[in-house]
Amino acid sequence: MLRGGRQRVAALLRGLRRGPRGPADSVRRGVVSCIDPSMGLNEEQKEFQKVAFNFAAREMAPHMAEWDQKVRVSSCAVPPAELFPVDTMRKAAQLGFGGVYVRTDVGGAGLSRLDTSVIFEALATGCTSTTAYMSIHNMCVWMIDRFGSEEQRHRLCPPLCAMEKFASYCLTEPGSGSDAASLVTSAMRQHDHYILNGSKAFISGGGEADVYVVMCRTGGPGPRGISCVVVEKGTPGLSFGKKEKKVGWNSQPTRAVIFEDCAVPVANRIGDEGQGFLIAMKGLNGGRINVASCSLGAAHASVVLARDHLKVRKQFGEPLANSQYLQFQLAEMAARLVASRLTVRAAATALQEEREDAVALCAMAKLFATDECFAICNQALQMHGGYGYLKDYAVQQYVRDSRVHQILEGSNEVMRMLISRSLLQE
Repeated sequence: MLRGGRQRVAALLRGLRRGPRGPADSVRRGVVSCIDPSMGLNEEQKEFQKVAFNFAAREMAPHMAEWDQKVRVSSCAVPPAELFPVDTMRKAAQLGFGGVYVRTDVGGAGLSRLDTSVIFEALATGCTSTTAYMSIHNMCVWMIDRFGSEEQRHRLCPPLCAMEKFASYCLTEPGSGSDAASLVTSAMRQHDHYILNGSKAFISGGGEADVYVVMCRTGGPGPRGISCVVVEKGTPGLSFGKKEKKVGWNSQPTRAVIFEDCAVPVANRIGDEGQGFLIAMKGLNGGRINVASCSLGAAHASVVLARDHLKVRKQFGEPLANSQYLQFQLAEMAARLVASRLTVRAAATALQEEREDAVALCAMAKLFATDECFAICNQALQMHGGYGYLKDYAVQQYVRDSRVHQILEGSNEVMRMLISRSLLQE
């Protein structure tokens, strides 16, 4: 495992220098100075960013469309099937991206929340869907690292940081989405086990992941009756629903996770009984920064694609770039992208510093960045005209993959509730 900042940077730089650059490298090399994502970063952060951009260009962007809808050529009667890019994610883990903000003694990179945001934004330019799953995986590993016992940390975190195993976050249920504290999945204690019964909905990585971080009810109603347990794949009584057919995020499977008299050792409980809801919310604060960072990557890539299209596409005898209306549109997209990035990075810093306003700032960043970045991607598609609606053009995938960011990790309506609550309590 990597130990110490200098060794970690050296390893990341070796990754930066390896191999040819892919077609998505234009996202980094062709960047317009006013939206340069390296602005305001220190030299170490710029190096992390370069590594992530290079990995996105070489290992992700060339396969983004394939992962979204891998066509089986064996029979035209067989429908397309999305692909979960396990091997690529394990390569990313070799660069430290499997446990970015997890402590180094269990295999993590030990980086800050701001570093993490920078990395996920860069990776998302290569494939927003895959990066979003990696961000959820990172959130799960952090929850175990932060709230687990030393035995749990050293048993569970190393294979997760290496992405030898994958993790899923299990909070949402068919009857409890935004009202997460009303969850009903039960965990009745019998001697040294909990017997779980219930189901979780919309679980990213469901059926493929090896470790499920599950919020379940060990006590009475409300948030104080919720505990957090780790359920490992292969446990009797654990099963999965059908693979959901989604608009986007197709490089990661989404399934229901079902518990039927599923016996889980009490030793797999993370934290104390009744602490689960707190753990879940602490995880989501970082998860909101992570998903907002993925939106930044999608929007950044879309701005570059729109800019390049305006330069080459001609109508009425001249390039679209000569249209003042489209120039103004592009300028507004750039301004909204930079404003979103600054908002996300400010929230990441507040979370790292454990400031009192961190929860509200994380909600604000998630609300603003995911709304604005989806609008940027959508406008970029509009600028492509009919071509933007074809799957041969990457911009449509950024639109589809970023839309769900306004819903998950707490819907943007819930983010407005958190922000207003913070203001009215003053």
